[in-house]
Amino acid sequence: MTTEPSTRIILGSCPDKLRELDDNFFDLIFTSPPYADQRKHTYGGIHPDKYVEWFLPISYELLRVLKPTGTFILNIKERVVDGERHTYVLELILAMRKQGWLWTEEFMWHKKNCYPGKWNNRFRDSWERLLQFNKEKKFKMFQEAVMIPVGDWSKTRLSHLSKTDNIRDESRAKSGFGKRVANWIGRSKVYPTNVLHLATECGNKNHSAVFPELLPTWFIKLFTEERDWVLDPFSGSGTTLRAAQTLGRNSIGIEPQTEFFEIAQNNLNKKQMLI
Repeated sequence: MTTEPSTRIILGSCPDKLRELDDNFFDLIFTSPPYADQRKHTYGGIHPDKYVEWFLPISYELLRVLKPTGTFILNIKERVVDGERHTYVLELILAMRKQGWLWTEEFMWHKKNCYPGKWNNRFRDSWERLLQFNKEKKFKMFQEAVMIPVGDWSKTRLSHLSKTDNIRDESRAKSGFGKRVANWIGRSKVYPTNVLHLATECGNKNHSAVFPELLPTWFIKLFTEERDWVLDPFSGSGTTLRAAQTLGRNSIGIEPQTEFFEIAQNNLNKKQMLI
């Protein structure tokens, strides 16, 4: 008899509640912590100059609870201070490397429905970072789980192959990177890039910083298997937990705000009834 995945959300402070979790337990940590000095009325705000100092005790606990084969995905973005990009994200990456993390990869979330706009010296951002950290160089990864359709380009491009298309042809720029176009014959799917084109969440009016459920879904598929454990230490309205629940993964979330804790519980209960 198949049992439903375990889904639990904890009300309380992130650092305190993390200390209660077991070592080397989680297969994936996916989270979006409060941005620096943003949405003060919702989160209280962390000044950009203090952000690294604030986050390092949290990342220390995350390093402890993550399995050696696990992955930590951190959704974060810079903010502009006095007309200049603040460097707290870059400073955090360097500090976490000193803490023992490996900065393995960087993904970009392109918000394809982002409204246009400008300031005096810049345009509106339509992207956010998703930083990948690991404890070890060898970690679980299931790239086939996120393959995408090859696309209509293959119908014309692969129907008339040149002589060089059938060999590993050297790049015209002499970069050392070559390709064999004939490798794509007969393939229905290909691997994606590290840029994710997803619309922002527009339907959730109860939380000011909700990412689309497809965002954690993509990373849960890439880095976990069924019954693996997923953690979101800043769970908000429970988006990551809902995605994990749908995919048959066990999950734990931590949320300090009673209002969002109750919203997440309600959303998870609704999700459970639909499964």
